[in-house]
Formats: sequence, C-alpha cells, structure tokens
Amino acid sequence: MTETTLQQQVEHLTSIEAIKDLKARYCAFCDDGYDADGICSVFVPDGVFDGGEEFGVHQGHAAIHTFFSGVSSQITFAAHLVLNPVISVDGDRANAKWWLLMPCTLRDEGGQSEGRWLVSQYNDDMVRRDGVWRFQAVRAVVRFFVPHLEDWAERTIARDG
Repeated sequence: MTETTLQQQVEHLTSIEAIKDLKARYCAFCDDGYDADGICSVFVPDGVFDGGEEFGVHQGHAAIHTFFSGVSSQITFAAHLVLNPVISVDGDRANAKWWLLMPCTLRDEGGQSEGRWLVSQYNDDMVRRDGVWRFQAVRAVVRFFVPHLEDWAERTIARDG
C-alpha cells in the first residue's frame, strides 16, 4: 500500500468537492428552466448527455444545447435532487454515481400539466482541464417516470446486473 501525503489527500478531497459543485451547478441550470447555455458550460465541447430511451443521446455542445432548449416546453418545473454520491478520482479523470429523485411538472401535447416523479441513476465521467472539472459524459438510467399519484412498483425498471 502506498502512503499519500497530506498534499495529495487535500488535492483528492478538493477534487471531490469540485465535482459535487459541478453536479450541483448542472442541477441548478436544469431547475432554472433548463438553461441550455449554462448546461453546456459544465460539459467539455465533445461531451455527451445520455438520457437513454426516455431522453435520447446528445453529443457535443450544439446537440446538448438543442435538446435542453426544447425540454423546458415539456418539463415546466423540475427539482433535481441528487443523492448518495460515490465519487472516484484518478488524476485528471473521475467517475461519479448519484441517485436522482425529481418531482416535476410535465406538459402534454394538449397543454395539460401533470405532476410526475422521475427516479434515475446517474453515472457521470468528468475530466479536469486547465484546473476546471467538466462533464465528459452524463448518463441517466431512468428507473421510473410516473404520474405522482400512480403506483410505480409495476413500472420500475429492474436494476442491471
């Protein structure tokens, strides 16, 4: 086992806190009407947002911007509550896993609003460039996305492996 210096420990913990801040800013931009410019600012230029079957895969700032610019017309309120971070840092690369619990308001094509619950697991890859952490990839695995008064037990997506 290798010993780490106090300086290495401080750098490691500082990276973890910066990554938590990065995720918090991403969530704040989402909860502010899906601010597409803000969301793009936390991704590297060739970054990927992968929302799976529910929300699609979008690579690069232009595609990410287009996707999030359109989301606010469908999801008119969202509270991205991320929980239980598990963060691994290896130099200028990191991975973080989080749970998302999101109460939201969804507008259908007829203009009717419906309260919903979204529960997802995030699996994010980050890179540090010029001392700044940004997302290389944000992957959201939707476990359920149901009306707030509906039982989600029958609609929960089984956990992989």
